Amino acid sequence: MYSYTTGIPLVDEEFGGLRAATNVLILAPPLAYAERIAYRVACPVAGEWTIAISTDDRASEVVGAFRNLGASGNQIGIIDAITKSSVPTLRDTSKVKFVASPVNLTSIGIKFSRMVEDMWRESVMAESPGPMPPPLRLCMNSVSTLLMYTGLEVTFRFLHIITNRVKKLEGLGIYVLNSESFDERTVAAMKQLMNIVIEVRSGDGGGLVERDLRIVGIRGRTTPRVRYFYDDGRLTFEERW
Repeated sequence: MYSYTTGIPLVDEEFGGLRAATNVLILAPPLAYAERIAYRVACPVAGEWTIAISTDDRASEVVGAFRNLGASGNQIGIIDAITKSSVPTLRDTSKVKFVASPVNLTSIGIKFSRMVEDMWRESVMAESPGPMPPPLRLCMNSVSTLLMYTGLEVTFRFLHIITNRVKKLEGLGIYVLNSESFDERTVAAMKQLMNIVIEVRSGDGGGLVERDLRIVGIRGRTTPRVRYFYDDGRLTFEERW
C-alpha cells in the first residue's frame, strides 16, 4: 500500500509515513500555527497532487505556503471559498476554483470532484505515469470555519462524504479544527470521521510560548509529544535523541 511522507520526522522515520486512505484531524488551539502543520503534512512530493480547500487563507497565500515547502505550483489545486466574496468577478482556472462562501458546500464538493478528475487525466497523460490511482492529498483549512457557518449536522454530513471520497481515492486527508472553539460533542463528532488525530498543545513556559504535538491512532499507537517551532516562515521539529 502507498505511504505518504509527512515532513514530521517522528512519523516518517518511525512509521514510514501515513498509509493511503487515511484521514487526519489536526486538533489545535489558536495561535499554534496548525495551518502550517497542515500544509507541511499535505505538501506533495514528486508524482503526487494536493487539493487545498481553503476557507481561511486566500488562494495566493496557500500556493505561496506550498511553494515555500518546495512543491511545484502544477501539483497544487486550490478551492478558495473566501476571495470571491470581495472580488466577485474572479473566474476559475485549471488550478484555482472559487466559491462565493464557505456556506456553499455543494459547490465546494462539485469543484473538488472536478479537480480530482482533471488531476487524474493529467496523470494518465503524463510521459511517465505514476501509480494508479494517482497519489492525492487533501488539505482543509479549516473545519472550524465550516462549523461556524453551517453548524455541526451539515458539516458532519459534508465531511462524511469528503472523508469517504479520500478513502476511495486512496488519498490522505488533513483537516484543521480549533480545539478551544467548540464543545466536546462537536470535537467527538469530528474525530469519528478520522483515522488519526494530531493533538497540538500550546502554553506559556516561563515567558516563552512552547508548542508540541502527539499523534493518536497511528498504527494503533499514541506517540510521545514532540516540540515544534515556527520562526521566519519555517516549521521545525525538536530533535529526538
